Amino acid sequence: MTPAEIKAVLQAAFNNCDLANCSLSDQQKQILLQVVEELAVRQLQLDTNSLELNTANPLDELSADQRSRLLQFVKEQEQQNRPWKIQLLNDWLEERDSGQVQFIRDRYGVQWLNSIKPVHIAEYADDGEEALKLKVGDRIEVSNSLWEWVQETGPCSREWVTCTVINVSEIGEGNYVSTKCIIRFNNGVEYEIQGVYQWNRYNWRWPQA
Repeated sequence: MTPAEIKAVLQAAFNNCDLANCSLSDQQKQILLQVVEELAVRQLQLDTNSLELNTANPLDELSADQRSRLLQFVKEQEQQNRPWKIQLLNDWLEERDSGQVQFIRDRYGVQWLNSIKPVHIAEYADDGEEALKLKVGDRIEVSNSLWEWVQETGPCSREWVTCTVINVSEIGEGNYVSTKCIIRFNNGVEYEIQGVYQWNRYNWRWPQA
């Protein structure tokens, strides 16, 4: 609530007190207004800090060497079609050493691990290389430029729509292989994206929140 809304609510409460013959003194009203406004400001600060924490990339906390080891681990697991987080959690549950990424268990823990989203991994991926491959069930955001003409500035600008990946397949052979996927929007409509890692990479992204 804004300060103006808070004052309006309190004023209504003061009026009800007057009607019930339990009027507050001017000093009591001023104290209540001051306390509630201070609480509102404090809550706003907490909400702002929480938003900053939620939007920060957990990988920023790692050293360059630690980040490199984690990204290499993610890449290796992806190549073997194994979810990298599940692999780490299984190591921890079974008390197995996690090798080059053992430091995550020793220094950061499960809560930090769970805070990592695909978008965080993508931020540190090498240019032109996908750290995480799309899988059935992944939630992504796609640009409306896939199906309509848009401009960076103008009446028809880029918009992002959330959807779910329901199929991923490779086409081609030899040295040239491209990947296509089918997505499903929340309204049930399905759409096929060709060249998701090639010419259409610009038109999709991992969820930003």
